[in-house]
Amino acid sequence: MRSMLKICAAATLALAATATATATATATATAAAAAPANGGRSADAAHAEQKVLHAFLSTSETGLDPAVASDVASLSLLENLFDPLLRYDYLARPVKLMPNTAAAMPQVSDNGKTYTFRLRQDVYFTPDPAFNGARRQATADDYVYSFKRLYDPALKSPWLYLFDGVAGIDAPDKFTLRIRLKAPDPNFLFYLAMPATAVVAREVVEAHGAQAGNHPVGTGPFKIGRWQRSDQIVLLANRGFRPTEFAGKRLPMLDRIDIKIVEEYQSRVLGFLNGEFDFLEQVPESMKELVLTADNQLRPELARKGIVLAPFPVLQTYYMWMNMDDPVIGGYGKEKVALRRAIALGYNSAEDIAQMKKGLALPAATPLPPNVLGYDPAFRSPVAYDPALANALLDRYGYRKGKDGYRTRPDGQPLRLVMHSEASTVGRLRDELWRKNLNAIGLNVTFKSDKKTEIIKASRLGKVMMFETNWVADFPDGDNFYQLLYGPNAGRANYARFNLPAYNRRYEQARSMGDSPQRTALYDEMAQLIHAYTPWVLLTHPISADLQQPWLKHYRRHPVEFTNWRYLDVDAHTAH
Repeated sequence: MRSMLKICAAATLALAATATATATATATATAAAAAPANGGRSADAAHAEQKVLHAFLSTSETGLDPAVASDVASLSLLENLFDPLLRYDYLARPVKLMPNTAAAMPQVSDNGKTYTFRLRQDVYFTPDPAFNGARRQATADDYVYSFKRLYDPALKSPWLYLFDGVAGIDAPDKFTLRIRLKAPDPNFLFYLAMPATAVVAREVVEAHGAQAGNHPVGTGPFKIGRWQRSDQIVLLANRGFRPTEFAGKRLPMLDRIDIKIVEEYQSRVLGFLNGEFDFLEQVPESMKELVLTADNQLRPELARKGIVLAPFPVLQTYYMWMNMDDPVIGGYGKEKVALRRAIALGYNSAEDIAQMKKGLALPAATPLPPNVLGYDPAFRSPVAYDPALANALLDRYGYRKGKDGYRTRPDGQPLRLVMHSEASTVGRLRDELWRKNLNAIGLNVTFKSDKKTEIIKASRLGKVMMFETNWVADFPDGDNFYQLLYGPNAGRANYARFNLPAYNRRYEQARSMGDSPQRTALYDEMAQLIHAYTPWVLLTHPISADLQQPWLKHYRRHPVEFTNWRYLDVDAHTAH
């Protein structure tokens, strides 16, 4: 009877805590909805004591299911709502993994094939009706469930490749997780710091089914307060977050994060300059003159306001991919390779960097940006801007010019290229660069503009011919970039649907190796194959000009993680 009373009392307390948390979230979200458009710093007297971070995302989120989401906007939110076993040390350079929900780094046995994790016992999911009022603890079984969800064919998870080398996952006891690999994988621990491997609760997923991505319930430092799709998102501090300190304070230090979706570059920059946003990552090249001098220094009038400039080499590669299954541009025959190679030769990298990137980029010779393990600074691209050679190549393989000045296919049929592009000011500028480059070698191209999220959906189905996009490192190793062209990843991250046995063999060999000169040599061979068959035109590696407001504390951009929100603080007295 005494134990039953304890259970009833605990349930009552849990229900009360849930009701209080729900009321607090509702009240805070309502207040956020009423906040003025300028961020509400001085006018929001009712919340003067609250610490609010004002941020933006550059594209709309697609959904908040760790197993499914792969766009940067969604991953940025997932980092703050859900918890993987490991995460990166915020300040360590070079980057370093550290325990997150794991109590310590894993015990590794069986010649590097078995990882045994002991979990923290103070990790709890945020309250949700699916838990029937109970305070729901995260256990090893939850991680087993979360990992095995990636295998669900109904989800079509783009992250399933992370577990291709896993032989088994089990939970010997409530707080012990064991993962057995088929073969040693030097990068496996990196995977366990990604949002895709975060823990989810079976009850929540089963309660919402296919709509689980619209009902995120995690164990992270924040929880959803208000969510207006593709417009505005409010995250509230999870005050049930396990004891974690940074700079002598318990995390999270913020009470709330107000996030807007701001797709137009001009709106982002002007919003930051008006004090609506607390930081601005990657100043758009087209608006550089507003904040930087000709030699890429902060304008003096902004420096006098206390704004800080922090140049940051991003682990990011821009590239234009071409669909290898497309009947016009795809295929491995000589005439199709010649067409794609000519497109690469027609790309004016110097003009792109100088005029479009305003000098804030490096030319890409391989998929790997500097500071990624496996990057070879000595590698030189065999393909350079050479429109004369591009024209000669097209002439040789039968792409002749018609009366309109545009080339036909070798069989005499019209040759029309269709490149998808983002519906934005910069997207239109990129269109004009490509139109100029391709027209110069006699290629007729039309552009189909849409939201990036819609283009990605169509790309996975193989319905896009050409698209310029970028890849930001999920983890700081070359494997994360070279997997983008691995044949079995077609329809997932391999949007080009490139499937070359010679490339696949080298990738599989390199994947089993740690960072070493031997692996770098394999990477160089894979880069040569990319240039030879040209499923991609390699473009640039950006250098990000980041700005922060004087009232923002602890801001430091991380090379791998998408956000640093959990570590940030604001000085409400300085903010205006």
